[in-house]
Amino acid sequence: MENPNNQFQKVRVKLPRHGEFLGMIDQRVGGSRMLVKCSDGKTRNCRVPGRLKRGLWIREGDIVIVKPWEFDNEKGDLLFKYNPSEAQFLKERGYLKGIENLI
Repeated sequence: MENPNNQFQKVRVKLPRHGEFLGMIDQRVGGSRMLVKCSDGKTRNCRVPGRLKRGLWIREGDIVIVKPWEFDNEKGDLLFKYNPSEAQFLKERGYLKGIENLI
């Protein structure tokens, strides 16, 4: 990113930690649940946890961080949603390659 003085700014973007995956919202299925295409190739039925329900507005095509459930790998929780500029940063750096192949 450039500012008017032609100096580069550092961009801090949250990345998935151990056991978390990047994903793209594929379809809303009602309530606080949605189908998410994850970077590991699976489509998971994910929910927005109660503490994030009011603060996390989700649409199809949004890039998110998903944490799969320990006892059921086909389901998971949404932990974080990227804004469009952060998603563009991830795309430029190559983090979304696993997801772009599925689209």
